[in-house]
Amino acid sequence: MTGLTIAIVLIGVAVAVSSMVLLYRRTRPAPQAATGPTDPFHTGDEDSLRGDPRRLKAGDIVEVRGLSYTVRGSLRLTEGGWGWAEHLLDDAKGTQVWLGVEEDPDLELTLWTPVDDAGEPGGKHVEFGGRRYAREESGSATFRSEATTGLDAQGTVRYQDYAAEDGALLGFESYGDSGWEASTGERLGRYDVRIYPTAD
Repeated sequence: MTGLTIAIVLIGVAVAVSSMVLLYRRTRPAPQAATGPTDPFHTGDEDSLRGDPRRLKAGDIVEVRGLSYTVRGSLRLTEGGWGWAEHLLDDAKGTQVWLGVEEDPDLELTLWTPVDDAGEPGGKHVEFGGRRYAREESGSATFRSEATTGLDAQGTVRYQDYAAEDGALLGFESYGDSGWEASTGERLGRYDVRIYPTAD
């Protein structure tokens, strides 16, 4: 074998090896980014299917157990380092309810319906509607009002929350210098609520 033949063979081998290296680099999978532990109860997938209650705003449509409401306005409340939201919902018949949204640390949804003749809070127990409610918590918070809520743009609110043995809720709120307003409440599951957001 002549020197020229050997050189041609070596060049061919080098070209073949280079082609194989390039092919490997193009077809090998990209390295996966390292990820840390994740919360097994995170509702991200459910939020993509049913909408994220934490992003509610005026104009969004909220379906609660098959009944459709429009968000008229929202209250953003803060107490110390804690924050939550209450959204005023209105249906086609003019019925108004409030949807409470908070994370403690899991997402909690509560539907509040205003009621009359519940009296005033203050004691450890309140009797209303054939139920005996025990006080769960009380405090005061600042709020910021968005769109239509019937309240000032910002202010303070006092609250006292009660619960019955069967899970029914009774809440009292006093905004600014106004008197106490009462609402009955029920906790909602994530599957009870579907959100159809308006375009930003």
